[in-house]
Formats: sequence, C-alpha cells, structure tokens
Amino acid sequence: MWASYKKRLTRDLDRWRQNGWVSEEGRAAILADVEASGREFSLPSALGILASVLFGFAAISFVAAHWEEMPRFARLLLLLATIWIGYGVAGWLAARGHRAFADAAILFSAAMFGASIMLISQMYNISGDPADGVLMWWIGALFAGVLLRSNPVLALSLVLVCVWSGMQTLESNEVHWPFLIGWAAVSAAFIWQRWHAGLHLSALALSLFVVSLGYLLDNGHQHALVAILGLVAAGAAIAAEKAAPEHEHVAAPILAYAVAVAFAGLYALQFFENPSLGTLVALAALTLILLLAAISYALATGNRGVLWLGYIGFSLEILSVYWKTVGSILNTSLFFLVAALLVAGLAYMALRLAQRGQGGEAAA
Repeated sequence: MWASYKKRLTRDLDRWRQNGWVSEEGRAAILADVEASGREFSLPSALGILASVLFGFAAISFVAAHWEEMPRFARLLLLLATIWIGYGVAGWLAARGHRAFADAAILFSAAMFGASIMLISQMYNISGDPADGVLMWWIGALFAGVLLRSNPVLALSLVLVCVWSGMQTLESNEVHWPFLIGWAAVSAAFIWQRWHAGLHLSALALSLFVVSLGYLLDNGHQHALVAILGLVAAGAAIAAEKAAPEHEHVAAPILAYAVAVAFAGLYALQFFENPSLGTLVALAALTLILLLAAISYALATGNRGVLWLGYIGFSLEILSVYWKTVGSILNTSLFFLVAALLVAGLAYMALRLAQRGQGGEAAA
C-alpha cells in the first residue's frame, strides 16, 4: 500500500510539475517528506519478518531441548548471547542499507528477550504473576523499538501491552486501567516514528478497550456508555475535520473507529441485553438512522473506511433484527416495512438535493 501510494504521488507530482503547478524544488521536498514519514513494506521485508519469527522458534526449541543438560551459568550466557547476536546482526544489516532485514533481526532479539524472562523465571523457580513477565517484556520491547527506531518491534510491544492487559482483566474480571498507560507510551512512539500503520493499530487497540468497558463495568451493562463515547468521538472527529480541513487525514480514520465503537455499543444493547420489543425497535431504528447518516457523510467526503463500515453495519443490523424477531412474522414484516420506507425517503431526499445542486450549477 505504501509503495502504491508513493508511485501514485510521484505520478501526480510529475503531472503537476509539467503543468507548472509545482516547482522542481517543491516536488523534491514533497517526495523527501513522504519518504521520511514511512518505510516501504515489501515482500522481502515481510519474508524477513517471518524468517525472524521462525529463527526465534528455532532458537527457543534448541535451548529447551538442551536446557537440563547445561549448567545455569551456561544457560544465562546462551540466552544473553542469543539476544546480543541478534542486535549485532541488526547493526550489520542496517549499516549496509538493509533496514527491513535489520528490523527482522531486532524483532528476533526482542522475542528472545521475552523467552529469556520466562526461562530464567523457571530456572530459578521465581514464583509470581505471569502477567508481570509480560509487563517486563513489553517495556523492554518498547525501549528497543524506540532506541533502534524499529516499527515491527513497536508493533510487538503494543501486542504485548494488549496481552498483558488481557491477562490482568481475565484474572480480576475488572477493567484494567493501566492498559491506557502502556497504550499511550506505545502510541507516542508511533507518533514519534510517524508510522501511520502503527497509529491504526493503536486506534484499533483503544477501540477494543472502549468496547470492553460495556462488558466489564456495572456487571456488563454499560453498553450505552460505549455507544455514547463512540458518538461523542464521531462528533468530535467531524467537527475537527470541518474546523481544520488540513488535518482531514487524521480526522477521517478517527471517525471510522468512532463509528465502529458506537455501533458495537448499540448492537450489544439490542442483542446482548434483553430489551423489550418496543425498545428493540427504537434502538434498531436509531442504529439504522445513524448508519445511514454515516454512509451519507462518507459519500460526501470520500471516506471509504466509514462507507464500508456503514454498509457492513447496516447489513449486520438488518440480519440480526430478522433473527431476533423471527418468531413474530408480523413484527418482522412491520420492521422491514418501516426500514424500507425510511431508506426510500432518505434516497428521495438525497436525489432532490442532488437535482437542486445540479440546477444551481446550471444556472450559475
């Protein structure tokens, strides 16, 4: 995706340069800024990452197979040597311009660091909460990712933050608020690295955390809070997009995640709670109206993420209402009739607005 974006931008800049809209210096500056804002993720880099994962499993398997045969001091030396060999190979690759393979080697060392924590705990019979080991792991991975500017390792640290928080949540069955500290630290590293894919990972992790609040707070009956938070975030994203159009590239994905969170809350209220038939119909109508509004806004602004979320959410909502009310054919038919009339009315209004806009352009 990154490579295709750069090719398209280069092609557009060449055309704009020929038309005299962009100077040669401006073209070079734009391409340099784009190059600095992200790294190309190609097939060789993907295979390098997979290779580092396989090397990690191979090393762990070898150590485990000979674990009992080695004295403790030799075990420690082996684990430390494995970690630092990975960093040494990463430095050697980076010096030769193979940044993607260097990232793979750093990822290998980060994985071995986590394995070392577990093996050393077992070796010295250190009893404690396994989540504490994951805590140490993600902190170490975060430092390695920041110091060595490795995006894959930063992504690993975010995954480990989620695993750490999930383990704590499963143990206590309560909201693990310290997750927000780890999430904020890794997200700050993504921003510092200007890694857009990592920010999407952060937004996804935060969205899942917000959705989980509905299942953890008040014995699992706070889905309305989740829906409200999603709607507030969506409204804030739209307001920011209108107030500062130059930051549309930031507001647009935030809006998509906010719509997903709001829909998750509304969906849980309808189908995971036990609302009365009247409440279900009211919530379903509200959900459909909001989804149609999201689709309309996405079409007007070209936000493909929100558009597809709207389509998927609308289809899922309709199918779920059908299965929920399948026992009452009359109620099901009435609901679909109301929904069809609602959508048809909105389609007619959109057509009239489009015709009026075309008429105004013709008159002008």
